[in-house]
Amino acid sequence: MDLADKIIALRKKKGWSQEELAEKTGVSRQAVSKWEGAQSVPDLSKILLLSEIFEVSTDYLLKDDMTEEWQESKAQLAVERPVTESRAAGHHPTEEKQGRYVSMEEAEEFLTMKEGTAGRIAAGVCLCIWSPVGLILLGAACETGRLAVSEEAAGGAGIILLLFMVAAAVAIFISCGMRTEKFEYLEKEVIELEDGMEQLIKERQEQCRSAYMKSCIAGVCICILSVIPIFSGTFFGENDFIFAIGVAFTLIIVGIGVAVLIFSGVPWESMQKLLQEGEYTVEKKRKKQKGDTFSGVYWLIITAVYLGYSFYTNNWGRSWIIWPVAGVLFAAVRIVFDSSRQGSTGKAE
Repeated sequence: MDLADKIIALRKKKGWSQEELAEKTGVSRQAVSKWEGAQSVPDLSKILLLSEIFEVSTDYLLKDDMTEEWQESKAQLAVERPVTESRAAGHHPTEEKQGRYVSMEEAEEFLTMKEGTAGRIAAGVCLCIWSPVGLILLGAACETGRLAVSEEAAGGAGIILLLFMVAAAVAIFISCGMRTEKFEYLEKEVIELEDGMEQLIKERQEQCRSAYMKSCIAGVCICILSVIPIFSGTFFGENDFIFAIGVAFTLIIVGIGVAVLIFSGVPWESMQKLLQEGEYTVEKKRKKQKGDTFSGVYWLIITAVYLGYSFYTNNWGRSWIIWPVAGVLFAAVRIVFDSSRQGSTGKAE
């Protein structure tokens, strides 16, 4: 049986109508009707709730080839056999070598948390992009005589406003980072999803694909059109204040465009992390782990060179140039390192 048939069978077994099941799950009767008609699929939180109220496992609901008798025997086996240490440590009990085990509860918590932080992160990025606006406008108004204060006072006020906005953005980033810190392993470690969950996330991803594409197109177009205020200022001749207003509006529009991209991109990226797609494939995760080691060693060497040269020559005024040179060379050295490692791996095979 598929999920729709199982919901129908379990509901009838409990003697509930569609209205009663809708009330217990917090959805409309039409939503339950769509579930049972295979027109839509419950999201992860509703799957967990259905599992609880029907007293069956999520495996039973999601796996088409699992019968109710098999489910009952599996439940009995789970009572008789204690949970293994590997499962308690976050690994699948039967395939510990495949990767870190991620339960449906963990996945739902992660997706919900990322959806909740998307708006905050977008707002934080907006604050960073908008932070120079006050400084630009105050400086231009002071220089053109539209503001009767000294340049120092205008500049000071603009910098204070900038620092407050950046501080607020940093506070947002730290708060969001602390909330999702326990899920950092999804970016670095190979994971294994609970049975049936991969298909559920893919269906959820397909439902969001159209909205995500529209948001990407809108965000990119907004960023491209953001330069219009600057060029519009040329119609007013060489007016510094009008030009400053154009720059300010450009920053505001860029912030809006970037916020649109982030607001839609964070939930999409979270699903990619769970499905190990895009930038989070198994191969890229393994490369990233090796790349992190290389980066750490590289910058430790650069730091040692900088300090050694500076102390030996006592030429601190010029030794800073080591950092931008090292930054430019980093990409080239990384490419050589990756190529040599791939070459040695190919020979070994």
